[in-house]
Amino acid sequence: MSKRTLIASTVMGAFALSGSAAVSAVTLNDLHKEEAKIHAAAAKSQEKINALFEQSQELLVEYRQTVDQTENLKVYNDYIASLVEDQQRSIDSLQRQIDSIEETKQGIVPLMFRMIDSLEKFVELDIPIHLEERRERIQRLRDLMANSNVTVSEQFRQVIEAYLVEVEYGTKMSSYQGTIDANGTENTVDFFNLGRTAFLALSLDQSSAWVWDNDERQWKALGDDYLASAVEAVKMAKGTATPELIKLPIKAAE
Repeated sequence: MSKRTLIASTVMGAFALSGSAAVSAVTLNDLHKEEAKIHAAAAKSQEKINALFEQSQELLVEYRQTVDQTENLKVYNDYIASLVEDQQRSIDSLQRQIDSIEETKQGIVPLMFRMIDSLEKFVELDIPIHLEERRERIQRLRDLMANSNVTVSEQFRQVIEAYLVEVEYGTKMSSYQGTIDANGTENTVDFFNLGRTAFLALSLDQSSAWVWDNDERQWKALGDDYLASAVEAVKMAKGTATPELIKLPIKAAE
């Protein structure tokens, strides 16, 4: 081989080596770049994974809170349901009581009318103590029964109260003024009653006295032997004389 050929071969070899080295450098740089891209992509992926993990943790917390709230709501709903059931039982009990009251009304209203009728008959047959006052009271009871604004309980209370007043007439001593018809003559008198035992009338001038005969339903004149007692009885009832034993015309029981 000639020197020229040898030199040419050497030069060509050098060019070949330098070209190969250049190619290797380019390839390595590309690999570094790709690796850098891979790392960058991996980092982004990791960031996404971290974000998704945080979101999943938040969702897990929310889920647990929702589960807790659901359990609390279930307990609360059960509590409310028990209250509703108890209220319903109370409502049912009240309704039964209302129904019972209505049934009681149906029985007590006719009873009150019968009581008023009986009271009226009693007053007309009884000794006529405060007769007009008692008649007016009975009429008020009848008006009360026709008044829709008055409760049944109040109506019943006043009927009972009227009966109690009638009881008091038989236990008290009293005196008041009024008029009587004696033998066709109207006289203004002082009435005196000792319960229902004795019912007298004394003229205002204290010159005449009468006693009520309930069997005959009329006034009868008293003799002079009872006049002083009648005068004293009226004074005691008015509180102007000290109570003491007096003689009164009392009809003996048969």
